[in-house]
Amino acid sequence: MTTRAEFLSRIRTEVGKTSGLFPAGTAQRPSDPRAVTETIKRELAERWPHALERFQLEFERVAGVFHRAASLVAVPQVVAGIARERAVRRLVAWHARELGGDLLDSLAARGLEPFAMPPGDLDSAAERAELRRRVADAELGLTGVDLAIAETGTLVLRSGAGRPRSTSLLPACHIAVFDRTALIESLGQAGVFLELWNRGAHEDGVGAVTSFITGPSRTADIELTLTRGVHGPKEVHAIFVDQVIRG
Repeated sequence: MTTRAEFLSRIRTEVGKTSGLFPAGTAQRPSDPRAVTETIKRELAERWPHALERFQLEFERVAGVFHRAASLVAVPQVVAGIARERAVRRLVAWHARELGGDLLDSLAARGLEPFAMPPGDLDSAAERAELRRRVADAELGLTGVDLAIAETGTLVLRSGAGRPRSTSLLPACHIAVFDRTALIESLGQAGVFLELWNRGAHEDGVGAVTSFITGPSRTADIELTLTRGVHGPKEVHAIFVDQVIRG
């Protein structure tokens, strides 16, 4: 029978056979995260094209599909193209307030069957059950993005009223819409925004769950057979909007 000490010793031996991929250390918590995030945004206002190029590279490296639209008005056309290629129609979306605009009519005009999340909590159990059914039946999930991390091609989404995490997790195809104001360069910068959000500097009720999405859902069994979509979407699409969504 293997003792705890023997088990841990074996792990140390195996880990010691290879050097780390990169040096790691503990980041210092900013005393004024709001000031730091404002500096990050100000610097990215000039160099965001480079960050976007890096994001696209890393996002596609983890099997994400990158799209670009001139404005939010052009987004339904891109979404309709994604739906048409997959022969699907049912779509659930964040509330218009959270997306930056109401896209439902335009999506419906292109043959989709869109449904928007309610802006707040539902009163009755029957309404909540119906909402869960609609989301579970949806083939496409349309969300916004709080942060897009160029270093890893990661999308960061915070849950809240009108923007539940089920929208990005249950449909087989997740489509995320963002503009340059969501772009940041590194995980280190993301940590500063998390610190700001944790201190309650943003909207009440937003951020009960913060999801970091790096490509489609992946699961591997003990034989390392990789399967997509077991615990989340099989596909993740990102639509970058050139015109800032919220002026």
